[in-house]
Amino acid sequence: MKDELTPPQTALRAPDEVMRLSRMGSMFPTRLSFLRSLMRRLADEQVSVTRHVWQMCVDGFGHAVYAVDFGGHTYSLVAVSTDLPADMRTDRVIATAWDSTYVLYDGVPTPDEIARIVASAPKQEAARFTERDLVLSRANKSVRLFAHVADALRAGRQPDRKMIRDVGYLMRTTAVYGNGKFGIADRNLIKDRPGLEGPFAAEMLTVWLIRHFTHELVEHVGGASLDMDIKRHLGIGNSTGLGMAPFLVNHPVLLNNWMLARETALARVRAIETLTDDEQVRLKMLASRAALHLAEWNVPDPAHQARIDQLRTDWDQLRQTFDFARHKPIDHVMHTVADLSGDIQELTAALVIEPFGELVDGLAHCMADPFGSLCPPLSDTQQLRALIRQNFQWALAPDYDAPEGCGQFWYVSEAKQEPRLGLRFHEEGADLESPLDIGRRIKALQSDLTDTKMSVCDFLAAHPQHGLAISRVQLSQWHPYAEIRDNLIATSCLPIDILRCKLSFFGASKFDPKSDRWTRITLCQGAPLAGDLADNADDWWLPVFAS
Repeated sequence: MKDELTPPQTALRAPDEVMRLSRMGSMFPTRLSFLRSLMRRLADEQVSVTRHVWQMCVDGFGHAVYAVDFGGHTYSLVAVSTDLPADMRTDRVIATAWDSTYVLYDGVPTPDEIARIVASAPKQEAARFTERDLVLSRANKSVRLFAHVADALRAGRQPDRKMIRDVGYLMRTTAVYGNGKFGIADRNLIKDRPGLEGPFAAEMLTVWLIRHFTHELVEHVGGASLDMDIKRHLGIGNSTGLGMAPFLVNHPVLLNNWMLARETALARVRAIETLTDDEQVRLKMLASRAALHLAEWNVPDPAHQARIDQLRTDWDQLRQTFDFARHKPIDHVMHTVADLSGDIQELTAALVIEPFGELVDGLAHCMADPFGSLCPPLSDTQQLRALIRQNFQWALAPDYDAPEGCGQFWYVSEAKQEPRLGLRFHEEGADLESPLDIGRRIKALQSDLTDTKMSVCDFLAAHPQHGLAISRVQLSQWHPYAEIRDNLIATSCLPIDILRCKLSFFGASKFDPKSDRWTRITLCQGAPLAGDLADNADDWWLPVFAS
């Protein structure tokens, strides 16, 4: 029996439609994104940021410590700013030095702990940390903008607004590590703490505090304060590469929960029968904001810029046709865009979810994965075959023996312990392949299944190589959005699509692909500052900066 408190909803979009790389590579942040959820939580608790330590020279090198009381615990960001030679500055993972490094610390560090972190943080993975260290990060300056802002402030004026709009951040992180990496605290230590129980909450808190530090650092160097609207638009950049891509494959239940929450939110708003005048005005205003945001989104890559240009044109035309006064208006709008580009469809989905926090925000509490990949086992191979036919036709279709069907392979770099993607027929290392070829494994499993009914245990004893594939088939009966329904070792696989999907759940915008394997993004742009959480906590979807 359906819970009377459960809002009505339309049917969810099918996994075969949603879980395609091209669709995932078109996603935009929504109000369920982790940064948005965190900002609401910080605002609800009226969190304030206090600066405990500021030991910076006139040029902005030294260290600082900030603290926040949140969810019954105190967390401190220890920030270390370094005088980095220009020839050592790189966003690549091979870097060994950065402009600034950070640790999110569990509690208020003593002077001895601060000294330990100040000595260790600049070494990053070359150092070792403790379970009091929750998150480890590093960032490089946007050198041109940072210098311009500091120079402008020294001269008694505010920085050029066009430069602020075009760049959008003073520093960009090149890693935000959590969950036990390099000896820092394991996720299990904090996963039940109020405010940090959601996915990547500690990492997002760290990013927000880093942004606060970058504002104070440039004001310190410039000797004056930035206007508030400029500070709100200055987010934190990020450079993200292949290291992030396998996460969604290796955490199928988490992926399912993220996607299911988003699709449920969309289904709930599609079920709305009529909209009030205020809701109609709000949607039209947000559609206009999205158009302005797209106009501010420019990237150097010609192919991606052409895609943005097309989206601008299509959106300007389409949003004029939205009729929010009719019966079931949001469902009608989604039907209207169903045959248009993935970019248009996913921007529209994010738009129509945005105004209805009371209806959808509770879904953010369903996006963690407290139990892992646990589900009732299948009893026999007939059930196994039936589930493959039902949920894995996408995996059976490719020819994995053809060069284009298996032309890439995933592996882990021995030097950096980071995922990489190799070309199977041109590079060595395929013997070290990581098991991200889920589709190929499912098809191999299907080919070994006979018509004879037998227990799954007996089949697995005879075919132990199919253990991973069987576990994924079993998961599919309970977690429909757990699989990326594409061949991840095909030459046509673009990891950038996986990156964009995951980053959109973080709350990223202004995607700036540098290849099909890494991208720059912006986080926290338009997000509330430490001093205005009460006034601006939840109205910064696709922010716009008027230059």
